[in-house]
Amino acid sequence: MLSQAEQLAAQFKALADPVRMRLVALCRQGECSVSELTQVVGLSQPRISQHLKRLCDAGILERFRDGQWVFYRVPVHGGDAAARRRLLELIPDDDAFFQHDLARLQELRGERVADAGADAGTERPGDRALHKALLELTVTAQLGDLLDVGCGRGRILKLLASRAHRAVGVDIDADARRLARAELMLAGLPNCSLRRGDMYRLPFGDAEFDTIILDDVLADARDPVRVLTEARRLLRAGGRLFVLLAVSDRSPDELQSQLAAWSATAGLRLAPARLAPRIDPQWLVSVATVSDRQSAAA
Repeated sequence: MLSQAEQLAAQFKALADPVRMRLVALCRQGECSVSELTQVVGLSQPRISQHLKRLCDAGILERFRDGQWVFYRVPVHGGDAAARRRLLELIPDDDAFFQHDLARLQELRGERVADAGADAGTERPGDRALHKALLELTVTAQLGDLLDVGCGRGRILKLLASRAHRAVGVDIDADARRLARAELMLAGLPNCSLRRGDMYRLPFGDAEFDTIILDDVLADARDPVRVLTEARRLLRAGGRLFVLLAVSDRSPDELQSQLAAWSATAGLRLAPARLAPRIDPQWLVSVATVSDRQSAAA
């Protein structure tokens, strides 16, 4: 195992190559695929892959697969994250050369969003009222590490990520994740990442998040209590779970009553729901925390 000094020396050597510095500068802006990096930098995919392997070996980038795509990003955890962050702050993102690379990457992602068509970006009924309610409920508390389950194209992530330390979106739809990645980078939110995940068994460790949002996923869930129990597993002490439910053919009171029963079974304490908007509500927004009994058992 390398000492701290040896690890730092390896990272300096990895960054000494101009191409590798360009790759890191791009990945600092968000998760990037090999194909995107190849198009921006203008080298062959084998050469880009060699550079990326060197950066991963040095602990500067990490590689992960999302469906058929392979992505690279700057690790949030692992190793000496603080030392890595200080090292990467030396890269002059405002340099004209790096700015040109970023503009090309944004162009590629802008084309992807445009190809999705206008309908994909259309607001749903009551979205503005929902966003207002979420902002009011979260403005006085730190979001910390944020998880949005059922994130779609990342609407809620775009709303809240700037106030989070780290923001992770989970969705089972590969096209939605791909578009969310594009839109979040275009919005200038480098702290966001996207994952494929099953809401019954999410790919994260216990107590990993301070704020979790269940983004209108309970209504169609086969086992809502299991979804809530899994969310509780991921919630840190003192964290908050936001449950968003679209109001359709059921009354808000009926939805709230059902959610309260599910939450109690899952070991969560549910606060009174908020309607968005208040007149002719389209959304139910409920906040849950771990119950005192569950906290004591932990």
